[in-house]
Amino acid sequence: MRLTILGGGGFRVPLVYAALLGDHAEGRVSRVTLYDEDPGRLTTMARVLADQAEGVPDAPSVAATNDLDEALREADFVFSAIRVGGLAGRAADERIALAEGVLGQETVGAGGIAYGLRTVPVARGIARRIARIAPDAWVINFTNPAGLVTEAMAEELGDRVIGICDSPVGLGRRIARLLGARPQEAWIDYVGLNHLGWVRGLRVAGRDELPRLLADPVALESFEEGRLFGAQWLRSLGAIPNEYLHYYYFNRDTVRAYQEAERTRGAFLRDQQRRFYAEAGQPGQPLGAALAAWDRTRAEREATYMAENREVAGVGEREESDLEAGGYEQVALALMRAIARDERATLILNVRNRSTLSVLDAEAVIEVPCLVDANGAHPVGVAPLPLHAVGLVTSVKAVEREILAAATSGSRADAVKAFALHPLVDSVGVARRLVDGYAAEHPGLAYLR
Repeated sequence: MRLTILGGGGFRVPLVYAALLGDHAEGRVSRVTLYDEDPGRLTTMARVLADQAEGVPDAPSVAATNDLDEALREADFVFSAIRVGGLAGRAADERIALAEGVLGQETVGAGGIAYGLRTVPVARGIARRIARIAPDAWVINFTNPAGLVTEAMAEELGDRVIGICDSPVGLGRRIARLLGARPQEAWIDYVGLNHLGWVRGLRVAGRDELPRLLADPVALESFEEGRLFGAQWLRSLGAIPNEYLHYYYFNRDTVRAYQEAERTRGAFLRDQQRRFYAEAGQPGQPLGAALAAWDRTRAEREATYMAENREVAGVGEREESDLEAGGYEQVALALMRAIARDERATLILNVRNRSTLSVLDAEAVIEVPCLVDANGAHPVGVAPLPLHAVGLVTSVKAVEREILAAATSGSRADAVKAFALHPLVDSVGVARRLVDGYAAEHPGLAYLR
Protein backbone atom coordinates (compact mmCIF):
# COMPACT_ATOMS: atom_id res chain seq x y z
CA MET A 1 0.00 0.00 0.00
CA ARG A 2 1.33 3.44 -0.93
CA LEU A 3 1.00 6.57 1.21
CA THR A 4 1.74 10.12 0.10
CA ILE A 5 2.25 12.88 2.68
CA LEU A 6 1.67 16.42 1.41
CA GLY A 7 3.71 18.74 3.61
CA GLY A 8 6.22 15.93 3.91
CA GLY A 9 8.88 18.26 5.31
CA GLY A 10 6.62 19.13 8.23
CA PHE A 11 7.71 18.65 11.81
CA ARG A 12 5.07 16.07 12.78
CA VAL A 13 5.80 13.64 9.92
CA PRO A 14 7.99 11.37 12.13
CA LEU A 15 4.95 10.70 14.32
CA VAL A 16 3.16 9.20 11.32
CA TYR A 17 6.20 7.20 10.24
CA ALA A 18 6.70 5.83 13.77
CA ALA A 19 3.11 4.58 13.72
CA LEU A 20 3.76 2.88 10.37
CA LEU A 21 6.90 1.24 11.72
CA GLY A 22 4.82 -0.33 14.46
CA ASP A 23 2.29 -1.78 12.03
CA HIS A 24 3.27 -5.28 10.94
CA ALA A 25 -0.10 -6.52 9.69
CA GLU A 26 -0.70 -7.82 6.19
CA GLY A 27 -1.47 -5.04 3.73
CA ARG A 28 0.52 -2.44 5.65
CA VAL A 29 2.00 0.66 4.03
CA SER A 30 5.11 -0.38 2.11
CA ARG A 31 6.06 2.94 0.52
CA VAL A 32 5.87 6.53 1.76
CA THR A 33 6.30 9.49 -0.58
CA LEU A 34 7.05 12.86 1.00
CA TYR A 35 6.02 15.95 -0.95
CA ASP A 36 7.05 19.47 0.02
CA GLU A 37 7.83 22.70 -1.77
CA ASP A 38 10.78 23.38 0.57
CA PRO A 39 13.71 21.13 -0.47
CA GLY A 40 15.68 21.83 2.72
CA ARG A 41 12.87 20.76 5.03
CA LEU A 42 12.20 17.75 2.82
CA THR A 43 15.83 16.58 2.99
CA THR A 44 15.95 17.07 6.75
CA MET A 45 12.77 15.12 7.35
CA ALA A 46 13.97 12.27 5.13
CA ARG A 47 17.05 12.06 7.38
CA VAL A 48 14.91 11.85 10.52
CA LEU A 49 12.84 9.06 8.98
CA ALA A 50 16.01 7.21 7.92
CA ASP A 51 17.18 7.33 11.54
CA GLN A 52 13.81 5.98 12.67
CA ALA A 53 13.98 3.11 10.15
CA GLU A 54 17.48 2.03 11.18
CA GLY A 55 17.38 -1.58 12.34
CA VAL A 56 13.76 -2.12 11.28
CA PRO A 57 13.96 -4.80 8.55
CA ASP A 58 10.53 -4.23 7.02
CA ALA A 59 10.43 -0.44 7.32
CA PRO A 60 8.38 1.28 4.60
CA SER A 61 10.62 2.77 1.92
CA VAL A 62 10.72 6.57 1.75
CA ALA A 63 10.92 8.75 -1.35
CA ALA A 64 10.95 12.55 -1.45
CA THR A 65 9.84 14.88 -4.23
CA ASN A 66 8.76 18.46 -4.90
CA ASP A 67 6.66 17.38 -7.89
CA LEU A 68 3.03 17.11 -6.76
CA ASP A 69 1.85 15.00 -9.70
CA GLU A 70 4.69 12.54 -9.16
CA ALA A 71 3.84 12.33 -5.46
CA LEU A 72 0.19 11.55 -6.15
CA ARG A 73 0.60 8.87 -8.83
CA GLU A 74 -0.41 5.40 -7.62
CA ALA A 75 -1.15 6.67 -4.10
CA ASP A 76 -3.69 4.64 -2.13
CA PHE A 77 -3.88 7.18 0.69
CA VAL A 78 -2.92 10.85 0.75
CA PHE A 79 -2.25 12.67 4.01
CA SER A 80 -2.66 16.42 3.58
CA ALA A 81 -0.62 18.30 6.18
CA ILE A 82 0.30 21.57 4.48
CA ARG A 83 0.89 24.96 6.10
CA VAL A 84 0.29 27.82 3.69
CA GLY A 85 2.47 30.75 4.73
CA GLY A 86 4.52 28.64 7.12
CA LEU A 87 5.05 29.43 10.79
CA ALA A 88 6.04 32.97 9.88
CA GLY A 89 2.49 33.36 8.58
CA ARG A 90 1.07 31.98 11.81
CA ALA A 91 3.16 34.39 13.87
CA ALA A 92 1.92 37.31 11.73
CA ASP A 93 -1.69 36.12 12.14
CA GLU A 94 -1.30 36.27 15.92
CA ARG A 95 0.51 39.62 15.97
CA ILE A 96 -2.01 41.43 13.74
CA ALA A 97 -5.00 40.15 15.70
CA LEU A 98 -3.53 40.96 19.11
CA ALA A 99 -2.78 44.51 17.95
CA GLU A 100 -6.56 44.87 17.51
CA GLY A 101 -7.24 43.33 20.92
CA VAL A 102 -8.68 40.07 19.56
CA LEU A 103 -7.49 36.47 19.59
CA GLY A 104 -5.08 35.42 16.85
CA GLN A 105 -4.84 31.70 17.57
CA GLU A 106 -4.06 29.38 14.65
CA THR A 107 -7.57 27.94 14.23
CA VAL A 108 -9.78 30.04 16.51
CA GLY A 109 -10.95 33.60 15.92
CA ALA A 110 -9.20 36.09 13.66
CA GLY A 111 -6.03 34.02 13.25
CA GLY A 112 -8.00 30.97 12.17
CA ILE A 113 -9.95 33.03 9.63
CA ALA A 114 -6.77 34.49 8.13
CA TYR A 115 -5.21 31.04 7.97
CA GLY A 116 -8.35 29.64 6.35
CA LEU A 117 -8.47 32.39 3.73
CA ARG A 118 -4.87 31.56 2.75
CA THR A 119 -5.32 27.81 2.82
CA VAL A 120 -8.70 27.15 1.16
CA PRO A 121 -7.64 28.16 -2.40
CA VAL A 122 -4.53 25.95 -2.14
CA ALA A 123 -6.48 23.02 -0.65
CA ARG A 124 -9.06 23.25 -3.43
CA GLY A 125 -6.29 23.15 -6.02
CA ILE A 126 -4.75 20.09 -4.40
CA ALA A 127 -8.15 18.38 -4.26
CA ARG A 128 -8.60 18.94 -8.00
CA ARG A 129 -5.16 17.44 -8.68
CA ILE A 130 -5.96 14.40 -6.54
CA ALA A 131 -9.31 13.92 -8.30
CA ARG A 132 -7.48 13.95 -11.66
CA ILE A 133 -4.32 11.97 -10.86
CA ALA A 134 -5.35 9.64 -8.02
CA PRO A 135 -9.17 9.46 -8.14
CA ASP A 136 -9.29 6.22 -6.13
CA ALA A 137 -7.11 7.52 -3.30
CA TRP A 138 -8.53 8.26 0.13
CA VAL A 139 -7.49 11.66 1.49
CA ILE A 140 -6.93 12.13 5.21
CA ASN A 141 -6.76 15.82 6.04
CA PHE A 142 -4.60 17.06 8.91
CA THR A 143 -4.35 20.61 7.56
CA ASN A 144 -5.80 23.25 9.86
CA PRO A 145 -8.38 24.63 10.22
CA ALA A 146 -9.20 20.94 9.75
CA GLY A 147 -13.01 21.09 9.51
CA LEU A 148 -13.00 24.06 7.14
CA VAL A 149 -10.27 22.61 4.90
CA THR A 150 -11.98 19.21 4.81
CA GLU A 151 -15.22 20.89 3.73
CA ALA A 152 -13.37 22.79 0.99
CA MET A 153 -11.71 19.61 -0.31
CA ALA A 154 -15.01 17.70 -0.16
CA GLU A 155 -16.34 20.01 -2.89
CA GLU A 156 -14.08 18.04 -5.25
CA LEU A 157 -13.56 14.74 -3.45
CA GLY A 158 -16.89 14.12 -1.70
CA ASP A 159 -16.71 11.53 1.06
CA ARG A 160 -13.24 10.38 -0.03
CA VAL A 161 -11.71 13.14 2.12
CA ILE A 162 -11.89 12.72 5.89
CA GLY A 163 -10.52 15.16 8.45
CA ILE A 164 -8.84 14.09 11.67
CA CYS A 165 -7.77 15.76 14.90
CA ASP A 166 -6.18 14.31 18.02
CA SER A 167 -7.88 16.63 20.55
CA PRO A 168 -11.14 14.62 20.95
CA VAL A 169 -9.20 11.36 21.13
CA GLY A 170 -6.90 12.66 23.86
CA LEU A 171 -9.81 14.11 25.81
CA GLY A 172 -11.82 10.87 25.65
CA ARG A 173 -8.79 8.83 26.63
CA ARG A 174 -8.09 10.98 29.69
CA ILE A 175 -11.71 10.81 30.86
CA ALA A 176 -11.93 7.05 30.34
CA ARG A 177 -8.76 6.35 32.30
CA LEU A 178 -9.85 8.64 35.08
CA LEU A 179 -13.06 6.65 35.36
CA GLY A 180 -11.15 3.38 35.45
CA ALA A 181 -12.18 2.29 31.96
CA ARG A 182 -10.09 1.12 29.03
CA PRO A 183 -10.32 3.85 26.37
CA GLN A 184 -10.85 1.32 23.57
CA GLU A 185 -13.89 -0.09 25.38
CA ALA A 186 -15.61 3.26 26.00
CA TRP A 187 -18.15 4.95 23.75
CA ILE A 188 -17.46 8.68 23.69
CA ASP A 189 -20.50 10.88 23.04
CA TYR A 190 -18.63 13.74 21.40
CA VAL A 191 -20.19 16.29 19.04
CA GLY A 192 -19.41 19.66 17.47
CA LEU A 193 -17.04 21.15 14.92
CA ASN A 194 -13.28 20.78 14.77
CA HIS A 195 -11.80 22.53 17.84
CA LEU A 196 -15.35 23.28 19.00
CA GLY A 197 -16.87 20.18 20.57
CA TRP A 198 -18.01 18.66 23.84
CA VAL A 199 -17.89 15.24 25.49
CA ARG A 200 -21.47 14.80 26.73
CA GLY A 201 -21.22 11.22 27.89
CA LEU A 202 -18.85 8.28 28.18
CA ARG A 203 -20.50 4.87 28.10
CA VAL A 204 -18.89 1.73 29.41
CA ALA A 205 -20.88 -1.51 29.08
CA GLY A 206 -23.94 0.58 28.24
CA ARG A 207 -23.73 2.80 31.32
CA ASP A 208 -22.94 6.53 31.12
CA GLU A 209 -20.10 7.13 33.58
CA LEU A 210 -19.67 10.87 32.95
CA PRO A 211 -22.18 11.94 35.66
CA ARG A 212 -19.98 10.15 38.19
CA LEU A 213 -17.04 12.31 37.15
CA LEU A 214 -19.06 15.53 37.10
CA ALA A 215 -20.20 14.85 40.66
CA ASP A 216 -16.61 14.69 41.94
CA PRO A 217 -14.91 18.13 41.91
CA VAL A 218 -11.56 16.71 43.00
CA ALA A 219 -11.51 14.17 40.18
CA LEU A 220 -12.72 16.81 37.73
CA GLU A 221 -9.66 18.94 38.35
CA SER A 222 -7.20 16.04 38.17
CA PHE A 223 -6.79 16.09 34.37
CA GLU A 224 -5.84 18.74 31.81
CA GLU A 225 -9.26 19.97 30.65
CA GLY A 226 -10.59 19.90 34.20
CA ARG A 227 -7.76 22.10 35.37
CA LEU A 228 -8.19 24.45 32.42
CA PHE A 229 -11.93 25.04 32.85
CA GLY A 230 -12.41 24.39 36.55
CA ALA A 231 -14.86 21.97 38.16
CA GLN A 232 -17.54 24.58 38.75
CA TRP A 233 -17.81 25.55 35.08
CA LEU A 234 -17.75 21.94 33.88
CA ARG A 235 -20.56 21.04 36.26
CA SER A 236 -22.54 24.02 34.99
CA LEU A 237 -22.11 22.82 31.41
CA GLY A 238 -22.81 19.20 32.25
CA ALA A 239 -20.14 18.27 29.72
CA ILE A 240 -16.38 18.37 29.16
CA PRO A 241 -15.41 20.83 26.39
CA ASN A 242 -12.59 20.39 23.95
CA GLU A 243 -9.58 22.35 25.20
CA TYR A 244 -9.97 24.92 22.39
CA LEU A 245 -13.23 26.13 23.92
CA HIS A 246 -11.08 27.78 26.57
CA TYR A 247 -10.52 30.52 23.98
CA TYR A 248 -14.28 31.17 23.95
CA TYR A 249 -15.17 30.73 27.61
CA PHE A 250 -12.13 32.67 28.91
CA ASN A 251 -11.47 34.87 25.92
CA ARG A 252 -10.63 38.19 27.57
CA ASP A 253 -8.25 36.51 30.03
CA THR A 254 -6.50 34.57 27.26
CA VAL A 255 -6.09 37.58 24.96
CA ARG A 256 -4.53 39.51 27.82
CA ALA A 257 -2.13 36.63 28.56
CA TYR A 258 -1.15 36.42 24.89
CA GLN A 259 -0.57 40.19 24.77
CA GLU A 260 1.64 40.04 27.85
CA ALA A 261 3.62 36.97 26.73
CA GLU A 262 7.21 37.40 25.60
CA ARG A 263 6.34 35.65 22.33
CA THR A 264 3.17 34.25 20.82
CA ARG A 265 2.90 30.50 20.24
CA GLY A 266 3.45 30.92 16.51
CA ALA A 267 6.59 33.01 17.05
CA PHE A 268 7.90 30.42 19.53
CA LEU A 269 7.36 27.55 17.07
CA ARG A 270 8.80 29.58 14.18
CA ASP A 271 12.03 30.20 16.08
CA GLN A 272 12.16 26.69 17.52
CA GLN A 273 11.75 24.99 14.16
CA ARG A 274 14.27 27.26 12.48
CA ARG A 275 16.81 26.01 15.00
CA PHE A 276 15.78 22.40 14.53
CA TYR A 277 15.94 22.40 10.72
CA ALA A 278 19.28 24.24 10.80
CA GLU A 279 20.72 21.70 13.26
CA ALA A 280 19.25 18.51 11.80
CA GLY A 281 19.88 19.61 8.21
CA GLN A 282 23.65 19.94 8.60
CA PRO A 283 25.52 17.52 6.31
CA GLY A 284 27.83 14.82 7.61
CA GLN A 285 26.03 14.15 10.89
CA PRO A 286 26.34 10.74 12.56
CA LEU A 287 23.51 8.25 12.41
CA GLY A 288 20.73 9.15 14.83
CA ALA A 289 21.65 12.81 15.24
CA ALA A 290 18.69 14.13 13.25
CA LEU A 291 16.23 11.97 15.17
CA ALA A 292 17.76 13.02 18.51
CA ALA A 293 17.37 16.69 17.57
CA TRP A 294 13.76 16.04 16.58
CA ASP A 295 13.03 14.26 19.88
CA ARG A 296 14.42 17.15 21.94
CA THR A 297 12.48 19.71 19.94
CA ARG A 298 9.24 17.77 20.16
CA ALA A 299 9.53 17.39 23.94
CA GLU A 300 9.88 21.15 24.33
CA ARG A 301 7.01 21.76 21.91
CA GLU A 302 4.62 19.47 23.79
CA ALA A 303 5.57 20.79 27.23
CA THR A 304 4.76 24.39 26.21
CA TYR A 305 1.45 23.62 24.45
CA MET A 306 -1.33 26.09 25.43
CA ALA A 307 0.98 27.61 28.05
CA GLU A 308 -0.92 30.92 28.13
CA ASN A 309 -4.23 29.14 28.75
CA ARG A 310 -2.72 27.17 31.62
CA GLU A 311 -1.35 30.43 33.03
CA VAL A 312 -4.84 31.97 32.93
CA ALA A 313 -6.25 28.92 34.71
CA GLY A 314 -3.38 28.90 37.22
CA VAL A 315 -2.59 25.22 36.64
CA GLY A 316 1.15 25.34 35.95
CA GLU A 317 3.03 22.92 33.75
CA ARG A 318 1.56 19.97 31.88
CA GLU A 319 1.62 16.62 33.61
CA GLU A 320 3.56 13.72 32.15
CA SER A 321 0.37 11.82 31.30
CA ASP A 322 -0.70 14.70 29.04
CA LEU A 323 2.52 14.47 27.01
CA GLU A 324 2.24 10.84 25.93
CA ALA A 325 2.14 9.90 22.27
CA GLY A 326 -0.76 8.22 20.50
CA GLY A 327 -2.51 11.21 19.00
CA TYR A 328 -3.47 12.03 15.45
CA GLU A 329 -1.02 9.59 13.89
CA GLN A 330 -2.74 6.68 15.66
CA VAL A 331 -6.14 7.95 14.52
CA ALA A 332 -4.82 8.12 10.96
CA LEU A 333 -3.41 4.59 11.12
CA ALA A 334 -6.67 3.21 12.54
CA LEU A 335 -8.60 5.02 9.80
CA MET A 336 -6.38 3.59 7.05
CA ARG A 337 -6.66 0.09 8.47
CA ALA A 338 -10.43 0.27 8.67
CA ILE A 339 -10.75 1.39 5.05
CA ALA A 340 -7.99 -0.70 3.45
CA ARG A 341 -8.71 -3.93 5.32
CA ASP A 342 -12.40 -3.43 6.07
CA GLU A 343 -11.55 -3.65 9.79
CA ARG A 344 -14.53 -1.84 11.23
CA ALA A 345 -13.67 0.85 13.74
CA THR A 346 -15.33 3.70 15.61
CA LEU A 347 -13.39 6.96 15.43
CA ILE A 348 -14.11 10.65 16.04
CA LEU A 349 -13.64 12.28 12.64
CA ASN A 350 -14.46 15.33 10.54
CA VAL A 351 -17.03 14.29 7.93
CA ARG A 352 -20.02 15.70 6.08
CA ASN A 353 -23.03 16.08 8.33
CA ARG A 354 -25.69 14.44 6.18
CA SER A 355 -28.58 14.45 8.69
CA THR A 356 -26.59 14.04 11.91
CA LEU A 357 -27.13 17.56 13.30
CA SER A 358 -30.46 19.07 12.30
CA VAL A 359 -29.19 22.63 12.83
CA LEU A 360 -26.71 22.26 9.95
CA ASP A 361 -27.11 21.30 6.31
CA ALA A 362 -25.97 18.01 4.79
CA GLU A 363 -22.69 19.35 3.35
CA ALA A 364 -21.44 20.94 6.57
CA VAL A 365 -18.39 19.14 7.95
CA ILE A 366 -18.80 18.27 11.62
CA GLU A 367 -16.71 16.35 14.19
CA VAL A 368 -18.53 13.30 15.58
CA PRO A 369 -18.08 9.56 16.21
CA CYS A 370 -18.12 7.63 12.94
CA LEU A 371 -18.30 3.99 11.98
CA VAL A 372 -15.54 3.29 9.48
CA ASP A 373 -15.33 0.42 6.99
CA ALA A 374 -14.14 -0.19 3.44
CA ASN A 375 -16.69 2.33 2.17
CA GLY A 376 -15.40 5.19 4.31
CA ALA A 377 -16.60 7.01 7.43
CA HIS A 378 -20.27 7.17 8.36
CA PRO A 379 -21.37 9.61 11.11
CA VAL A 380 -23.32 8.09 13.98
CA GLY A 381 -26.59 9.62 15.06
CA VAL A 382 -26.24 11.87 18.10
CA ALA A 383 -28.63 13.65 20.44
CA PRO A 384 -29.43 17.30 19.63
CA LEU A 385 -27.04 19.97 20.84
CA PRO A 386 -28.04 22.09 23.84
CA LEU A 387 -28.95 25.66 22.94
CA HIS A 388 -25.67 27.23 24.11
CA ALA A 389 -23.75 24.82 21.85
CA VAL A 390 -26.12 25.43 18.94
CA GLY A 391 -25.27 29.12 19.13
CA LEU A 392 -21.53 28.59 18.92
CA VAL A 393 -21.63 25.81 16.34
CA THR A 394 -23.95 27.64 13.95
CA SER A 395 -22.10 30.95 14.35
CA VAL A 396 -18.71 29.40 13.61
CA LYS A 397 -20.10 27.36 10.71
CA ALA A 398 -21.54 30.58 9.25
CA VAL A 399 -18.05 32.09 9.46
CA GLU A 400 -16.57 29.07 7.69
CA ARG A 401 -19.10 29.44 4.89
CA GLU A 402 -18.11 33.10 4.45
CA ILE A 403 -14.46 32.05 4.23
CA LEU A 404 -15.35 29.55 1.50
CA ALA A 405 -17.33 32.25 -0.29
CA ALA A 406 -14.49 34.77 -0.06
CA ALA A 407 -12.00 32.21 -1.37
CA THR A 408 -14.29 31.68 -4.37
CA SER A 409 -15.26 35.29 -5.08
CA GLY A 410 -12.06 37.03 -4.04
CA SER A 411 -14.36 39.58 -2.44
CA ARG A 412 -13.00 41.76 0.34
CA ALA A 413 -16.60 42.27 1.49
CA ASP A 414 -17.03 38.51 1.97
CA ALA A 415 -13.77 38.38 3.94
CA VAL A 416 -14.85 41.28 6.18
CA LYS A 417 -18.15 39.49 6.79
CA ALA A 418 -16.30 36.32 7.86
CA PHE A 419 -14.31 38.25 10.48
CA ALA A 420 -17.23 40.38 11.66
CA LEU A 421 -19.54 37.39 12.22
CA HIS A 422 -17.10 35.51 14.43
CA PRO A 423 -18.10 35.46 18.13
CA LEU A 424 -14.59 36.55 19.14
CA VAL A 425 -14.42 39.62 16.86
CA ASP A 426 -16.47 42.36 18.46
CA SER A 427 -16.70 45.07 15.79
CA VAL A 428 -17.18 45.45 12.05
CA GLY A 429 -14.55 48.19 12.20
CA VAL A 430 -12.07 45.73 13.72
CA ALA A 431 -12.99 43.20 11.02
CA ARG A 432 -12.19 45.73 8.28
CA ARG A 433 -8.85 46.62 9.81
CA LEU A 434 -8.00 42.92 10.19
CA VAL A 435 -8.68 42.25 6.51
CA ASP A 436 -6.51 45.22 5.53
CA GLY A 437 -3.73 44.12 7.87
CA TYR A 438 -3.71 40.51 6.77
CA ALA A 439 -3.96 41.33 3.05
CA ALA A 440 -0.97 43.68 3.38
CA GLU A 441 1.05 41.05 5.26
CA HIS A 442 0.36 37.86 3.32
CA PRO A 443 1.00 37.38 -0.41
CA GLY A 444 -1.46 34.50 -0.19
CA LEU A 445 -4.29 36.97 0.42
CA ALA A 446 -3.52 39.15 -2.59
CA TYR A 447 -6.63 37.75 -4.27
CA LEU A 448 -8.90 39.77 -1.97
CA ARG A 449 -10.13 42.89 -3.75
